[in-house]
Amino acid sequence: MTSILQSLERTILAGLVLLLVIIVVVGAVTGQFVRLDHAWATFVMRWLHVISGVMWIGLLWYFNFVQIPTVPKIEPAEHRAAITKYIAPNALFWFRYAALATVITGALVALMSGYLVQALTLRPGHIAIGIGMWLALIMAVNVWFVIWPNQQKVLGLVQATAEEKAAAGRTAMLTSRINTLLSIPMLFCMVAQQNAGL
Repeated sequence: MTSILQSLERTILAGLVLLLVIIVVVGAVTGQFVRLDHAWATFVMRWLHVISGVMWIGLLWYFNFVQIPTVPKIEPAEHRAAITKYIAPNALFWFRYAALATVITGALVALMSGYLVQALTLRPGHIAIGIGMWLALIMAVNVWFVIWPNQQKVLGLVQATAEEKAAAGRTAMLTSRINTLLSIPMLFCMVAQQNAGL
């Protein structure tokens, strides 16, 4: 077991194997086996949407609740390089692509379920999910077109003066805080549509 858990790839593979075992066992116990149809495909897409969203918002909250308030406290300041050289670039990679995956899988769920246009145009019966989708789109645009370009300057991935790096850091932080603010009503709207009838 330890050899599985020491590798992220093997851990994820083991999680998928465990999922398949659960699906087979539950099917055998209940007599309701998976039918590979449109409903199942839509459910799998929704599951992928949730997984992507958990990674995206989890990293957003990591940056805002942990990294941003903690890095300035690291002493001596030279130790901060571990964050800026290794942790932040890797976290930002997963952050960007989790945002992209969340938007794509969410749009596919809405399309497969037949409410994409109704949600995006905020028609009655789809207002909550539509607001959630629009908030998520704004947040994803912020990730790719504001946070990431500014973080590239801060992390030294593109050339920038010290003043440009400071301004970019502030812009990235404030935009990340905007996304944290938007994530609260966005998550509510995503859950409210199905569970609260809003």
